[in-house]
Amino acid sequence: MTELLLRNGRPWGHDGPADVLVRDGVVETVAAGVDAPGAEIVELDGRLVLPGLVDAHAHLDKTMYGGPWTPHSARDTLADRIANERSRRGPLGLPHPDYMAALLAAMVAAGTAHLRTHTDVDPEVGLDRVHAVRAAADAMADRIAVTQVAFPQYGILASPGTADLLAAALRDGVEGIGGIDPAGVDRDPVRHLDVVFGLAEAHGATVDIHLHDGGALGAWELDLVAERTEALGLGGRVTVSHAYALGQVDAAQQARIADRLARAGVAITTAAVYDFPVPPLRTLRAAGVTVAAGNDCVRDQWGPYGAGDMLDRAMHVAYRSIFRRDEDIELALEAATYGGAAALALPAYGLRPGAPAHLVVVPAGSAAEAVV
Repeated sequence: MTELLLRNGRPWGHDGPADVLVRDGVVETVAAGVDAPGAEIVELDGRLVLPGLVDAHAHLDKTMYGGPWTPHSARDTLADRIANERSRRGPLGLPHPDYMAALLAAMVAAGTAHLRTHTDVDPEVGLDRVHAVRAAADAMADRIAVTQVAFPQYGILASPGTADLLAAALRDGVEGIGGIDPAGVDRDPVRHLDVVFGLAEAHGATVDIHLHDGGALGAWELDLVAERTEALGLGGRVTVSHAYALGQVDAAQQARIADRLARAGVAITTAAVYDFPVPPLRTLRAAGVTVAAGNDCVRDQWGPYGAGDMLDRAMHVAYRSIFRRDEDIELALEAATYGGAAALALPAYGLRPGAPAHLVVVPAGSAAEAVV
């Protein structure tokens, strides 16, 4: 039996200074004045203690992190970025094992304990990228838990043969099934969702759908996703990533959709990238919607930015949401921790007895200060 006592820290969510006792890799006690004779002691001197960070949306297979600088070559439209990446991924040798290893190492160093990554599956690459990501994840499995979503980057209906490959990925052990813009990419949201939810139901998979479609169209698609989720009893297992429409419709629509998502058990993940709309975190959380965050693309053909740091991503979420008060800024940190854990349906997580002791110690006096 091994014991570690983190003494005199400030565990997030607990009043005042406290100690954290870890026994055999599991949180045993969070309280002031813990006595643990024989335990290894680490003095925290008032530093903030957070649960391990959760990156709920990334694209590990696309990254060029740690490699030579590659100038960005795509124009700004979604269609052009998709086409550009499709033409360049082969010549660039992606997915590259060294780049994936470098990004995972950076994520671990920045405190990320759990990662959900969306891996391209299409007729050109089959399941090769799934296997490459799995190998990279297995090499780091003692430091970060990685789950994959089989992602149809080029559509399902628009790319014949993709549906069968998505099914094969799930049979191969991939945990989640993805989708992308059922209207904007596949031009048939009903049939697109038939495939995604049919596969989820058949294989017991989670669902995570990229939804860039904006305005009234995107809002309608959110209703469709909530309807399917409720009808199939998949509450707590379905996520919509990006959901730009939520940041574009008026306040009354935002409140209505938030209530609908909460009733269905659909989570929202945001990366708050560039100037794309950010879902209204306050409205969603007030309605009871799970909100998660992720780095999305890190140094790849979608954009040259990123460091894999979820505290930095939480800052972007808070800044883009125009959060200034501590309690609002903490909503962004919640998305990068407990919200991500809920979206990923982690069975045990957090600063509480019985949870795995994935902990991050930050030189800050409060959660808001850590984010800022």
